Amino acid sequence: MGSLENKTMVLSLLLAMFGLFPDKISAEFRRFEQNIGGDGTLRFLVVGDWGRNGDYNQSEVASQMGRIGEELDIHFVVSTGDNFYDNGLKGEDDPNFLNSFTNIYTATSLQKQWFSVLGNHDYRGDALAQLSPVLRKIDRRWLCLRSFVVNTEIAELFFVDTTPFVRDYFVNPEDHIYDWRNVIPTKRYTFSVLKDLESALEKSRARWKIVVGHHAIRSVGHHGDTPELVQSLLPILRAHNVDLYMNGHDHCLEQISDTKSPIQFFTSGAGSKAWRGDVKDLNGNDLKFFYDGQGFMSVRLTQSEAEIRFYDVFGRVIHSWSMSKMLHADI
Repeated sequence: MGSLENKTMVLSLLLAMFGLFPDKISAEFRRFEQNIGGDGTLRFLVVGDWGRNGDYNQSEVASQMGRIGEELDIHFVVSTGDNFYDNGLKGEDDPNFLNSFTNIYTATSLQKQWFSVLGNHDYRGDALAQLSPVLRKIDRRWLCLRSFVVNTEIAELFFVDTTPFVRDYFVNPEDHIYDWRNVIPTKRYTFSVLKDLESALEKSRARWKIVVGHHAIRSVGHHGDTPELVQSLLPILRAHNVDLYMNGHDHCLEQISDTKSPIQFFTSGAGSKAWRGDVKDLNGNDLKFFYDGQGFMSVRLTQSEAEIRFYDVFGRVIHSWSMSKMLHADI
């Protein structure tokens, strides 16, 4: 990021800190309708931490996503954040958008809507650029917002902007410059996110409730659990019978079961660069699966069944999990 861009970002941060964006602090969840039609089965892929101009096996993962996407006849793709490395996009005209997204995920099966959240690396660039409708004109598949809801016939997906929750990015930025425009004062913003998420979950009558964020609530990978989310987000998920939480951030694939509810935590952050051998304790009884290589995840949902599969860089199924829900007859 050049010196002019640095100064612009710092100026934006100072303006936000002095409250000159008072009308922008809002986390109201926009809703999008996704028609699945056909046999009433919802199918989608989940990938995170990918945008590296095809390097670190990003292109190979993309190729296998295309093959599996065709086999499953997916409806859309979910991106769990850190969409563009190392420092997000520089602006709406940054060629990294084409080089790391449009020109990589070229398979016919992947020409569906991509629902994306911001990761911490995205906040190191021009975060507003990724949210801009200009990118949707460049590639109609792209849809990235801070927090939003996707409603399908049998499931609702609640996308949550988790980066502003993490204190270290503010108190220990490690010489990185973050684009905090429209999210400062942070306490006000994160309170709004939680309040609007809780309201959306309360109103939901979906058969399946899925929450998507960049940061892990539970992880045995490099970053581990995110204490701020364990404290503030997890109680809301438990209270509103959320079934699945999906995230990226740790460059691995993993499944962990909650100890106090049926929630399953799925990490899919292996879209390009993986962290081999960078793992914490693997002996917990709640850990169901961990893989420190590249890959992605598929989700298949019906009214009564959920099936999750993890794939490696060669498209091989390396873990699968399923669960059933009782169907209640009308009285």
